[in-house]
Amino acid sequence: MESQTEVVRPPVGKRFSLKTLLLTGLLVAVVSFIGGTRAGSLAPYAPWLKPLLAPATSGGNLDLSGVQQVYDVLKRRYDGTLDPAALVEGAKRGLVSATGDPYTAYFDPAEAKAFMSSLEGKYSGVGAELARRNGQIFVVSVIDESPAKKAGLQPGDAIAKVNDQDATNWSVDKAVTEIRGPKGTSVKLTIVRGREIKEFAIVRDVITNPSVRFEITPGNIGILRISRFGETDTVNLARQAAEQFKQKNVKGVVVDLRGNGGGYLNAAKDVAGLWLNNKVVVSERRGGKVQETLKSGNSALLVGVPTVVLVDGASASASEILAGALKDNGAATLVGTKTFGKGSVQQIENLPAGAMLKVTVAQWYTPAGRNISKEGIVPDVIVDITPAQSTQGVDPQKDKAIELLSR
Repeated sequence: MESQTEVVRPPVGKRFSLKTLLLTGLLVAVVSFIGGTRAGSLAPYAPWLKPLLAPATSGGNLDLSGVQQVYDVLKRRYDGTLDPAALVEGAKRGLVSATGDPYTAYFDPAEAKAFMSSLEGKYSGVGAELARRNGQIFVVSVIDESPAKKAGLQPGDAIAKVNDQDATNWSVDKAVTEIRGPKGTSVKLTIVRGREIKEFAIVRDVITNPSVRFEITPGNIGILRISRFGETDTVNLARQAAEQFKQKNVKGVVVDLRGNGGGYLNAAKDVAGLWLNNKVVVSERRGGKVQETLKSGNSALLVGVPTVVLVDGASASASEILAGALKDNGAATLVGTKTFGKGSVQQIENLPAGAMLKVTVAQWYTPAGRNISKEGIVPDVIVDITPAQSTQGVDPQKDKAIELLSR
């Protein structure tokens, strides 16, 4: 499954003007990064640049006269054809990139559509959920009836190559990007399964992947797997699972957030509300000052039910909000390895023509007042998974969680 390391808010109108957002750029870096723009000849492609190219005023516009000079030189000297639209795209990306924030990003219309689809589990790919463990990309699960399932891909398979490219040092996002592609096209995966090396040619298709799956073990332990925090389905599906757990009077619940790179902030808050009654879930701070404190509701179906949350180095952002809220409120024990460590919130801003800006608007803090950026959350019980265990489908972290709940 395609994953994003995010905690985002949906578009809620223009919280910030485009001009304000652009002011976060660093001028020197912008001038060197941008391909160049011109207020006159490029105005049809980027009318928003025209006022910014004027000298700085008390109104706060950037002085981008140096950008104009770069463009003039390119136009006079460049031995080739300049694409005005491409230069404008470069200008937008450069302004955003110059913030130095890896989570603030500009998306062109195609990228914006793909990003939003991935948050809701709809994309064109093979239907395999991936995670990085022990320096390798592993298949965590395979969606039923998906191309990956039909081809014979299995949980625990280690992805060694994608289209003959060595994937050993890839991040999950890199692997996802390479495996995704238009419906009907093929991707070649070389995997390691035990001591065997296998190759699969899988034809991509449109995948719709629910963000929540659940089961009840023979020992009456509820297992709740949340792969992302979607805007539309996660809370409803998690509540349905909680209702089933309640009806069956389970001994305890395992919440599996491993490999979950995040999603929507409100979804994480509302899922936390399955355990917490009117408790602080997370607070947001901007410039060090608390802007908002988010609390759970008053309909916690699982309040008091023994709970273990599974986390790992790919559990990030919204996953860390849920894990931190349950841990700090004494509602769950954390098992696994240290989480990713992303303590910022991004706002989605819609731009003209279907483009989008994802901008960091605040830092989030756990109920205990911790911001986990770069630090992550250390589990109460640390349990590693070895490469051999991953390829064999052995899961000591899940086993430990069930053991704790079965006592």
